[in-house]
Amino acid sequence: MKLLQDILYRVAIESVVGSTHRKISEICFDSRKVTKEAVFVAILGTQVDGHQFIDNAINKGAMVVVCQNLPTKTKEDITFVQVSDSLLALSVMAANYFDHPSSSIQLIGVTGTNGKTTIATLLYRLFQQLGYSVGLISTIHNAINEKVIGSTHTTPDAIQLNALLKRMVDAGATFCFMEVSSHGIAQKRIAALNFEGGIFTNLSHDHLDYHRSFEDYRDTKKIFFDRLSPSAFALTNADDKNGSFMLQNTVASTYRYGIQTAADFNLKILESRFDGMLLKINQQDLWTQLVGNFNASNVLAVYATAKLLDVETSELLNAISTLEPVSGRFELVAQHEGISAIIDYAHTPDALKKVLETINQIRTGNESLITVVGCGGNRDKAKRPIIGQIATLLSDKVIFTSDNPRDEHPDNIISEIEKGVDPIHFKKYSIIQDRRQAIKIACQMAQPNDIILVAGKGHENYQEINGNRFDFNDANELKQNLEPFV
Repeated sequence: MKLLQDILYRVAIESVVGSTHRKISEICFDSRKVTKEAVFVAILGTQVDGHQFIDNAINKGAMVVVCQNLPTKTKEDITFVQVSDSLLALSVMAANYFDHPSSSIQLIGVTGTNGKTTIATLLYRLFQQLGYSVGLISTIHNAINEKVIGSTHTTPDAIQLNALLKRMVDAGATFCFMEVSSHGIAQKRIAALNFEGGIFTNLSHDHLDYHRSFEDYRDTKKIFFDRLSPSAFALTNADDKNGSFMLQNTVASTYRYGIQTAADFNLKILESRFDGMLLKINQQDLWTQLVGNFNASNVLAVYATAKLLDVETSELLNAISTLEPVSGRFELVAQHEGISAIIDYAHTPDALKKVLETINQIRTGNESLITVVGCGGNRDKAKRPIIGQIATLLSDKVIFTSDNPRDEHPDNIISEIEKGVDPIHFKKYSIIQDRRQAIKIACQMAQPNDIILVAGKGHENYQEINGNRFDFNDANELKQNLEPFV
């Protein structure tokens, strides 16, 4: 049991009705999860106003309500705390409740459009290999050392986040590597966390269904770096024009990494194949099992971060060379009779373009590149025609199919993807709405030495249709259709 006064420490309070000298059991912002003697925080959400559920929360046992707008009628036995920003209050209260776990662990945040999962996961694996106790918070899963914990959001809510960090601290973890999404920043889930360092990967078209504009999306990312402390480091990608923008107001120590641009940490690609790359990082040769220019940039970010965390160079290079590709990120999942099948999470125009360009740079030119791709429903619609344009421009054959249609009809989504196809590429593509059938046909079309790319879902093991999740995995579908594979 926690004392309410302790939980409210450093929360900007406008008014209080009732006593703050109360023992409370937990903090909730979902009235359905409220238990006896809980604090209910009413959030002004983008779709639902939590103030509508105050009575529900009280009926389920909440003794304290934190809200931006006080109800017209209050109850004598209930404490009401009015704050100017309930999202920020939730974040601060969650950190207070769990005794500020982010201050007891070296927390490194990774933000940007693409590369977050790869960089965070590689750092987690790297520091494990170096003998550290370490945590991971990512799109694929959360983990404490070898213990895997399910993940539903790139950045968990403030309560889950602090609870997870507290578990890491209690388990003796000294580092945590965390993906930081624009939603997590905008919704102030990370506002009360103490970061030892922040990494910026890149910025391209994404999440414009949530953000008002690209500028709003960019500025939201920047907030993360603006809030870093003077004792932290800010590491940005010098090859992305937004990298310098992220550093404009930060008080953290600043560093840059780049392949095309002079920076504190530089890299040159000496050789690139489907099974890996030979790199030169700051005049040191390194073989990596990862593939593609975008992954070379990710590896460089990992190297730079480890150096900023005082890892010795020779030990670091040896450890990086053993790291395997992250699940669903340019992952070669099957080979049969010379046919190579690759899956990738690429669901933004920039990510798809980079993956296709990488394949085209490596292949000899005699083989065909067959791409299977779609777009998610209830998400940024503006990117759909761009996906169609890029896929048909950079592939020999394309099958447009369903991704996670959610509440939209797949035919409508595919129709919008089609709009971006240049007329000279009309003969390149076909439409097979059923994703399982689309992958099967792509495998039947492939000839020896051809390359199949299935993009958009990567590691996901489900397909979301009309509010339901059905078991589905791109890698498994490819393997089944290319059997016997080696």
